[in-house]
Amino acid sequence: MAPEQKARLTYDNILRLSDDPDVSNVIRFLREREIVHFQRFGEAIELVKQKLDQKNVYFTNPAFDK
Repeated sequence: MAPEQKARLTYDNILRLSDDPDVSNVIRFLREREIVHFQRFGEAIELVKQKLDQKNVYFTNPAFDK
């Protein structure tokens, strides 16, 4: 998740320097996309943690290997 945070910071810095509205619009879009990616990765990690906490996970279930 660190790359998304670094990209978001980079986009913020570009926005501070840019005075071209077309460039700023594209950078805002990319920044918003990074925020959504960051949120989705966080949600995915939480889902994986929940699945791994369950007792019957296929890769650790001995009945699955029979």
